[in-house]
Formats: sequence, structure tokens, C-alpha cells
Amino acid sequence: MSTEQQIPDLLLNSGVSIPQLGFGTFQIPPEQTRDVVAQALDIGYRHIDTAQMYRNERGVGEALAESGLDRDDVFVTSKLNNAFHAHDDALAAFDKTLKELHLEHVDLFLIHWPLPKVDKYVEAWGALEEIYRSGRARAIGVSNFEPHHLRRLMDESTVVPAVNQIEVHPWLGNEDVRAVDAEHGIVTEAWSPLGRGAVLEDPTIVRIAGNLDRTPAQVVLRWHIERGDVIFPKSVTPERIKENFALFDFELSEADMADITALDRGERVGSHPDEMNNTGR
Repeated sequence: MSTEQQIPDLLLNSGVSIPQLGFGTFQIPPEQTRDVVAQALDIGYRHIDTAQMYRNERGVGEALAESGLDRDDVFVTSKLNNAFHAHDDALAAFDKTLKELHLEHVDLFLIHWPLPKVDKYVEAWGALEEIYRSGRARAIGVSNFEPHHLRRLMDESTVVPAVNQIEVHPWLGNEDVRAVDAEHGIVTEAWSPLGRGAVLEDPTIVRIAGNLDRTPAQVVLRWHIERGDVIFPKSVTPERIKENFALFDFELSEADMADITALDRGERVGSHPDEMNNTGR
């Protein structure tokens, strides 16, 4: 069995399967994106996560086009720019995403942040529902939505999000959000799964990594996998890209899992969704 085949899939509520391990492109400079994503695809990644705000969708599209892979073999996610929550703006922004990616559809399209003071995320969701019904996004979801954002969205709309992409790592388990996601059949995706590297020096993680002859990053990413999170670690270093892919020939014990989960101290490396209202305008 190839390594690629060993990556587990999770079934989304839209009926689409998502690879549990992907490759993230946050903060990869646009001029480097094509080459870095090409490396990831060559290693075996078949799930690429980008966003309009990353300004590197074009590089992702170029790497996909040059890879020789069948379109159906790669799961592609992008996200709506914060400036475009108004209905017509969201539709136009999505059209640009498809153009930048050189694709006829994406597999998943997300609202990037709820922006509570802007208070147009329900309107934006209506646009995403139209995109979903058109078939140009095989699934739609949200990112950085707290339970109260999710409940309001579901109360005022028709389609339940397929995914909620939130900050999760050993120092921020985000268990309340994960529980609400699970209650409604929403898959949790973990952004910053390594806590932007901060958790890798935690003595508990270092100890477990030493016992297993694995790197701290591999241990943390495996913890996510065994919890059921979808992850998409980012690196521009070929060795790290390979290292982050090698997660499926070992397992953590129940004690190891419990020890890592117990590290949760509610410590964020990114913005709190209730406080993030930056539209870039």
C-alpha cells in the first residue's frame, strides 16, 4: 500500500470525502507557492488549503496544472476574503478564486472569519449556499466560528456547514467548539496544529517524541489525527514537508494521547473570533 493510500479520509455531510492530512499555504509568499506546492504534491499530499487573503491561489493553481494529476485526485480548499461578505461581493470573489486556481470547481469553500461587528456572515453564507447548489463548490463551510456563530448560522440558513476550521493545538484544545461541531456533524479542521511551533518544546511532547523516536512535530500531528481533526501543516522546507507527511506508520498510546490533551491551557497564537473584525479596508 502506498503512503498516499494510507491517509485516512473523513466523510463530510455533503457526501464528499476529505483527506485528513493536507498541506497548508498560509504565509507562503506568492512567488514561492507554485514550487512549494509542487513539492508537496510530489511527496504525496492530495489536499491543499489556500485562501483569498493569502494571495497565493494562483501559485496553487499553477502547481496543480503542472502536476499531471487528475483533478479529482486533489482536494482543494479556499476561503472568502473578509472584505467580501456582502452577497454580490462574495459571488464575485468566488468567481475570481476559480479563475486564480484555473479550476472549474473547488472541493471546499469557507467563510474565513465571522467578523461579528460587520455582522454579514449570514448574508455571505447565503451566497455560499448558491455556489454550493451550482456545483462549483462540492462542500461549503466556515472558519473561526464559535458556537454562537454556528447556532445563529444554522437557525437562519438551510445548509449545515461541512467544516469548521479553527485554531487547535495542544495548548488550545478548543473542546467546546469541537463538541458543537461534532453534535451537528461538522468536521473540525485544525489550523496552526503545531501552535506556530511553540508547543514543540513542551517537555511532555519532547518526552513522548523521544520514547517513540519521532520528532515533536510528528507526535503533535499524530495526536490531531487520532482525535479526528483534519490538519494541513505548512512548511517551505522540503525535509519538514516530508516529515509532516510521515504520520501513518506509528500510533500514540492512550496515555500519550491523554498527556498531550491535558496540556490545554487555553492559549491562542491567533486572534479570538469574537474580536477579529478586520476587513482589510
